[in-house]
Amino acid sequence: MKIVILGAGALGSLIGAHLAKSGEDVTLIAREARAKAIQEHGVRVTGLADFTVPVPVTARPQELQHADALLVTVKTYDMETALDSVAHLQVGSVLSVQNGLVKDEQLARRFGWEQTLGAAAHISAELLPTGTVRFTANEWLSIGELPEGRSARVEALVSALGRSGIRAEASGQIASVEWTKYVVNISWMALSALSRMETYRIFKHPDLAWMAAKLTREVAHLPVRLGIPLLDKGAFSAKTLSEAPFDEAAENFRQVGAQMEAQGATAHKVSILQDLERGRRLEYDAMFGFAVRKGAELGVSLPTVEVCYRLIKGVAESLP
Repeated sequence: MKIVILGAGALGSLIGAHLAKSGEDVTLIAREARAKAIQEHGVRVTGLADFTVPVPVTARPQELQHADALLVTVKTYDMETALDSVAHLQVGSVLSVQNGLVKDEQLARRFGWEQTLGAAAHISAELLPTGTVRFTANEWLSIGELPEGRSARVEALVSALGRSGIRAEASGQIASVEWTKYVVNISWMALSALSRMETYRIFKHPDLAWMAAKLTREVAHLPVRLGIPLLDKGAFSAKTLSEAPFDEAAENFRQVGAQMEAQGATAHKVSILQDLERGRRLEYDAMFGFAVRKGAELGVSLPTVEVCYRLIKGVAESLP
């Protein structure tokens, strides 16, 4: 299986390094400086894994003609430009592990719904200033046919990722998985951007756990209105969080924080906080703006989400 990864940031480099280490046919597409660094030094991974491996990489996507699977890992605000660079590519399937829910429609507009797979990941990594990738969470990477179903191509991709050390799984309910992550991820990202605290510290704090529960329960009304069932999936217990009494939902977040601390996951920071600390652009519109717009479309009020959206948007637009 020929796997091409579009984007060599934290997740793209991490997945590419694991696939290369296990002998899979993988190529990274990176910007010129990052491609040169990988060509000269390989990809260095620390944290949950510790290795350095050479990874095939190019800064010229036009050199590639075919991919059995194209995995997109660029930021949402770079999506259209990135897809322009691979519009010539013949792909068997295409998928994205980006945050948010707009990605599938963007991929389908370029490659068609028949080629587009759904995907959601609870895998975290941070690209350090040295170019090293710090691997901080390896919970699951779910892949499935849209809107539901499994297939041979999904199983083949999951097997390749699994052999490499990435905890991948085939899902027959990928739309539910994507919404399950999104509903809870809104709280992770909003509170990380506004507090600038490590994830475990946010959820351990009673008031911030209360806010996390409030945000999650507001957003959960969207998939309910769309008829998409939520799931309980590890730390993303969207079904329970949306249906349990409010105090129990807040306590659930406090337990997640305590568990992260007990497991030593005290360095975990979500991607929006990593970007904020480095003065990079923030993915606020694809995450929070999408929810506000979808709420207006469906007649669902999301007052807490909208306040967070406007605060984070203000911060993002004030960055130098």
